[in-house]
Amino acid sequence: MKRRSAILVLEDGRTFHGESYGSVGETFGEAVFNTGMTGYQETLTDPSYHRQVVVQTAPHIGNTGVNGEDDESDRIWVAGYVVRDPARIGSNWRATGGLEDRLGVEGVVGIAGVDTRALTRHLRERGAMRVGISSVEDDPRTLLERVRQSPQMVGADLSAEVSTAAPYVVEAEGEHRYTVAALDLGIKRNVPRRLAARGVTTHVLPAGSTIDDLLATGADAVFFSPGPGDPATADGPVALAREVLSRRIPLFGICFGSQILGRALGFGTYKLGYGHRGINQPVLDRATGKVEVTSHTHGFAGAWPGRGDGPAGAVVPDQVIETEFGGVQVSHVCLNDNVVEGLRAVDVPAFTVQYHPEAAAGPHDADYLFDRFAELIEGRGPDGQPGAGRNHSEGRTNA
Repeated sequence: MKRRSAILVLEDGRTFHGESYGSVGETFGEAVFNTGMTGYQETLTDPSYHRQVVVQTAPHIGNTGVNGEDDESDRIWVAGYVVRDPARIGSNWRATGGLEDRLGVEGVVGIAGVDTRALTRHLRERGAMRVGISSVEDDPRTLLERVRQSPQMVGADLSAEVSTAAPYVVEAEGEHRYTVAALDLGIKRNVPRRLAARGVTTHVLPAGSTIDDLLATGADAVFFSPGPGDPATADGPVALAREVLSRRIPLFGICFGSQILGRALGFGTYKLGYGHRGINQPVLDRATGKVEVTSHTHGFAGAWPGRGDGPAGAVVPDQVIETEFGGVQVSHVCLNDNVVEGLRAVDVPAFTVQYHPEAAAGPHDADYLFDRFAELIEGRGPDGQPGAGRNHSEGRTNA
């Protein structure tokens, strides 16, 4: 594919020059960086990256081409793509095509030959910000004007733009054990796969679904998925989460879904400086004392009382905060910056993590959380203790 000169302009005016990569054109979004050494296909097709321009910190991208199996959705969602040294030839026995060709076919505007280390350091110091990439405009000042006119991520309500248009079902593998209603706020395909491996049939429902829609599936439990945008805008899903909590239906939330549940419990959210994106984030599971290497894709975080609007301030060990739905504890903490990465409800059957135990691509340290969800449904609670799950769901009979 013949390349043209291209420019990348951040909203603070910092400019990088390179070559077009993928589709020729112009694009805008929020500039973020991903530290994963592998998994670029899963990153590109993750709905959580909707309206974001992803900078890959790994220098060589495209080495293994692309294939028809590793997509996490039915399309590429990133708004733009930034790499340093794209592979000239993709080589892997599973490959069915090349990365640059795939980007071109799907109209994804990218730029190659950029000093991604310098760009990443700039974003770490200044924070995630709006950016434009163009291979049709060569004047940085003109592009900068358009960058500053583009929408910000704060206040962006994006769930409906990435959610399924119609419900669908992913059947359990082997013997059916449970049924889960999953609210699709930007779900990745590996979530229902991990549930299916545990005998769970998953009904994936649109983001605008009601409590009646969820209950009509005959679900034993509810799952709130990851997704893009500002959780402060998601009032509909928050109201739905409160309905689920009030009926004591077992609930598990991941990433965006975790922030939704936090809001439903009465906590706030805030925007991280540059976010957590990659497959190498250390997280402490406070129930077991184990440190997990985990996959993250979040630019917002849930606020814990007493921490203000940002990550400053330590979480009090074993502190229980009383809410409308009973006590809540911090279950997981990021060891890089002390950000709250999970919540556990004490008096209702609900827990969350703000990262990705489905980990496609990424480490599998946190895969046990799907077992913990199954235990919650069975009625043993998220830590294997007696809880209000399948055998303690009196509130569901009044639906």
